[in-house]
Amino acid sequence: MDGKVVSVARWNGRARMAVGAVLLLAFSLGAQAQFYNPPQSSGEPAGQKPAILNSVGLDQKLNTALPLGAEFRDERGTPVELKQFFAGKPAILTLVYYQCPMLCTEVLNGLASAIAPLKYDLGRDYQIITISIDPSETPAMAEAKKEKYIQRYGRPGAEEGWHFLTGTKPNIDAVANAVGFRYAYDANIKQYAHPSTIMLVTSGGRVAQYYTGIEYEPKDLRLGLTEASDNKIGTVVDRALLFCYHYDATQGRYTPKIMMVMRAFGALTVAGMVFMLAVLVRGEKKTRGNAA
Repeated sequence: MDGKVVSVARWNGRARMAVGAVLLLAFSLGAQAQFYNPPQSSGEPAGQKPAILNSVGLDQKLNTALPLGAEFRDERGTPVELKQFFAGKPAILTLVYYQCPMLCTEVLNGLASAIAPLKYDLGRDYQIITISIDPSETPAMAEAKKEKYIQRYGRPGAEEGWHFLTGTKPNIDAVANAVGFRYAYDANIKQYAHPSTIMLVTSGGRVAQYYTGIEYEPKDLRLGLTEASDNKIGTVVDRALLFCYHYDATQGRYTPKIMMVMRAFGALTVAGMVFMLAVLVRGEKKTRGNAA
């Protein structure tokens, strides 16, 4: 009887956990759906994807050169060219807009969280270039956004490392087209529909990697920045990790190089066996010598 009571209690506990997991998943999916939920027009059947989203997406264009001559204004209103931010340092590129009510803030928050634990210093070791996709936005809006994230980062020198830019539509589109960032403006709700991603760019201004979503792994960024800098930043350990990991463009992250890891493990195993054999042979010779 007691055993049955215990079994029922355990089953009830597991059932509650399963129900809780289902509810948590449903809540998570519902929250994600809030990122872009425009009102349904009378011409679109209920449940059908809004037509505007057909022109929104991300086409990865690895190793494509950015239009370094594209002209923008920084947060102070000073005219700048994109090439000014690639003086021998890799960069993280983000395309957002400063008055975005939801997704852009999540992208920037995710980036700020990912760079916080990095041993690399923003400004000294790498740059961040944030470009508004809304040509109506002003340097004052860019400055307000910059102040928020520089304060959040909290390290000296970041003011010269994170750049918030505004520009004209031709220059914005030149960058967006180069990196395969497809976005569209929804006049009905006065918002932009766009993908959520950050991009790593080499010190020479070429697209190196894409990280999609709103959360980014600090380990991936560390290895990506090391690789994008041609190993000019990072430690010996970072370079060794690059030997065992490679960037998987389909997943947007670093994954183990299985064959290299297996070969390295096999080599270490063989070396260990040779060492143990040498120790045993030496011990046996010593024992024979003492017996003699």
